[in-house]
Amino acid sequence: MGKIEHSLVQKIVLDAGPIIHLEEIGRLNLLSDFKDILVPEVVWEEIEYHRPLALQIKSVPFRKIKVSSEIRNNVNIIGTAFNLDKGEKEAISLCIQHKGSILLTDDAAARLAANSINIRAYGTIGILLRAIRRNMLKPIEVIGSLEQIPITSSLFIKKNLLNEIIENVRKEYSL
Repeated sequence: MGKIEHSLVQKIVLDAGPIIHLEEIGRLNLLSDFKDILVPEVVWEEIEYHRPLALQIKSVPFRKIKVSSEIRNNVNIIGTAFNLDKGEKEAISLCIQHKGSILLTDDAAARLAANSINIRAYGTIGILLRAIRRNMLKPIEVIGSLEQIPITSSLFIKKNLLNEIIENVRKEYSL
């Protein structure tokens, strides 16, 4: 998993997953140190339906953005190839529209699609790990959040993979 370095990242584009999952574990505030937090209209509507309070957190200045129809049409081909839903296609389209932005999505196919067209993409786990490097959370707090995922979050992650990530954090920080 690559590192997200704040000095290089000014804009992030969000798919629904990270907003929902970070809010479920009480860590949505970890997005607050990004300069520009863009949410496509379709994703905004999905969040309003599933987790309406997530969009009202004052420390995270989400911006609802309309996607260019020309870019959207170009992304439909890759979206079909990777079997992406409308929100994922809109998020990738918005990344193209806002060059240099990073996509945050918990969908593996969406990350692959984004990477195939040179868009960096990360998910909820990446944001949690980034919080250690950014001194937003202590490693033990991140481990606690990771352990909460199967209990309080709808994020699907294989138990073995989650345990491996937790163990890597313990080893890296001598816990």
